[in-house]
Amino acid sequence: MSDRPFDQLRDVKLEIPYTSSTPGSVLISMGRTRVLCTASVQSDVPRWMRESGKGWITAEYAMLPGSSPERVRRDHVSGGRAKEISRLIGRSLRAVVDLKTMGEAMAIVDCDVIEADGGTRTAAVTGAWIALHEALADAVDKGQMPSMPILDEVAAVSVGIVEGTPTLDLDYEKDVAAEVDMNVVMSGRGLLVEVQGTAERAPFTRDELDQLLDLAASGISELHDLQRRAVAAE
Repeated sequence: MSDRPFDQLRDVKLEIPYTSSTPGSVLISMGRTRVLCTASVQSDVPRWMRESGKGWITAEYAMLPGSSPERVRRDHVSGGRAKEISRLIGRSLRAVVDLKTMGEAMAIVDCDVIEADGGTRTAAVTGAWIALHEALADAVDKGQMPSMPILDEVAAVSVGIVEGTPTLDLDYEKDVAAEVDMNVVMSGRGLLVEVQGTAERAPFTRDELDQLLDLAASGISELHDLQRRAVAAE
């Protein structure tokens, strides 16, 4: 098992922009996990939101066939796990955006896992915010929106208890060995957006939960700093 310190993120790399065909794109790498996030804006909203004066943000997540040692079948792209993670990404992004400032426009964010080594959903949330930021900045520059609707950053990380130790940013090896597995999404102001936690082997205490949340907050703070630097450099 990796000898990385329990409270240290894996090496994080942000390549922005990564594609030229969409206004927002980033390849986020966390260790060996790599996710391509792209975002675009269209001047329409779902039918149920028309004439509301508000915009919408939706996301789609998928693992590409060659992203893991065992080939991922393409029909898994629309499976239950992919839908659940897509909804998580969408909720996380909408939590930090003023939808009224968007007007009746919709941002679509696609997160495609190129290589999976644990933490794909949390890397996708972190990368999705960067792609969304760039796409919305482009819309503002083009006069499609009056001002930037993003209110705050949002990022996510996994934490868990591995061999009795609260541990940050689980790769696959640590994830499968974890007694407790948790995904935490937080805003730049340190507010919780979502917490998904499961005891894989034995129940855990309130004190252990607090330790995991503190550990996640520390790691996410680092990710927010990287996000800010990435978009500021553009």
